[in-house]
Amino acid sequence: MAKPGEAPATRSPVADFVLLYAVLYGAFGAASPFLPAYVEERGIPAELIGVVFGAGTAIRLIAAPIAGRIADRTHALRLVLALCAIGTALAATGYLAANSFWTLLVISLLHATALAPTTNLADALALVASRHPAPVGFEYGWVRGAGSAAFIVASIIAGWAIAQHGLSVVIWMQALIMLAVPLFLIRVPAVEAKGEREAITRSGILELLRLREFRLVVLVAALILGSHALHDTFSVIRWRAAGISPQTISLLWSLSVAAEVVVFFVAGPWLLNRLTPVGAIALAALAGASRWIVAAFTADVVALALIQPLHGITFALLHLACMRLLARIVPDHLAATAQAIYGTVGVGAATALITVISGLLYARMGVWAFGVMSMLCLAALPIARSLLVYNTALDRH
Repeated sequence: MAKPGEAPATRSPVADFVLLYAVLYGAFGAASPFLPAYVEERGIPAELIGVVFGAGTAIRLIAAPIAGRIADRTHALRLVLALCAIGTALAATGYLAANSFWTLLVISLLHATALAPTTNLADALALVASRHPAPVGFEYGWVRGAGSAAFIVASIIAGWAIAQHGLSVVIWMQALIMLAVPLFLIRVPAVEAKGEREAITRSGILELLRLREFRLVVLVAALILGSHALHDTFSVIRWRAAGISPQTISLLWSLSVAAEVVVFFVAGPWLLNRLTPVGAIALAALAGASRWIVAAFTADVVALALIQPLHGITFALLHLACMRLLARIVPDHLAATAQAIYGTVGVGAATALITVISGLLYARMGVWAFGVMSMLCLAALPIARSLLVYNTALDRH
C-alpha cells in the first residue's frame, strides 16, 4: 500500500499471498490431524485428551480477538502475525518435553493462544489487498484455496514422515514451517487502518437474541459443526488403533479437506441455489448422521474413504447455508455482532464443550461415541423444519 507522496502499487501481491498461505496452512496440515494421537502416545487417557483440546479450543475464542484488537490499534498486522507464528513454533516444541497431563495442558494452551490469531490476521491482510482495483487486486479465494492445497500436501508428507520417524516428527515440521512465516510476510503489503470497526454492544446482542430465527441458526451450527469435535480429536487415535498406517491416515484426512475446498469454491453455491439454505442444512444434518454412524461401526479403509468426503457437506455446505440465512435474518446494523455470536457461541464454544464431552464419551463408550455425534446431527432436523417455516413466510413477503 503506497504511502503519501509515493506512486500507487502496480504489481499484484497475489503470488506473495499464495506463498504466505501455503506456508501457514502447510504448518497446520503437518501437525493438527496428528496432535491428539501424539498426546495419547504420552500416556494421557481419552477423557483428559478431551480436556486438553477442549481447553485449547476455548482459549482460541479469547486469544484471536485480543490479538486482532492489538494489531488494529498498533496498525501492525504483519508484526503481530510474525510474533504469533514464532510463538506457535516455540510452543509446539514444548510438546516434546511434556509427559504429564498438566504440562501438556499448559503447552496446549500456550500453543492455541499463539496459533489462534494467525489465520484471522492473514485473512485481514489478504482481504484488504484483494479489494484494490485491477491489476493489483485479486480473488481472495485463490489464496485461501492455495492454503487448503498446502494443508493437504503437508498432511500427506507428514503421514510418510511419521511412518519413518514417529509422531514427534510432526512437532518439528510445524515448528520449522511456522518459523518461515515471517520471511514470507516481508513482501506482503501492510494494512493501514481506516476508521473504527462496528461496535458490539450489549443492546445489539440482546436485540439479536430476541430473534428466534437467529437463535435457531446458532443452535443448528452448534449441533452439526460441534459434532465434528469427536472426529477431530479421536479419529486418528481410533484409526491407529485399528492398524491403519500413517500414510493412509494422512490420505483419509486429506480427502475431507479436498471435499471442503470443492464445496466452498464450486459445488456449494450450486447446491444452495437448488436446495435453499434450509434444504442444505437438512442435507448436512443427514450427511453428518450417516458419516458418524458409519464411523461407529467400522474402521475399514474403503468405508472411511467413502465417508470422509462428506465433510464437504457436514462442514462447508452447512457453514455456507448458515451464512446465507444470517444475511436474510440479521439487520444490517447488527451484522458484525451476529458474526461474533455465531462464531463464538455457535461454533467455538459448542466445539470446545463437545470436545471435553467427547473425551468422556470415548473413554466410556469407545467407538460408539460416534453414535452420540450422529444423534446430535439428527437433532438438527426439527430445527431445520422450523427454519423452513420462517423461510417460506419470508419468501411470501
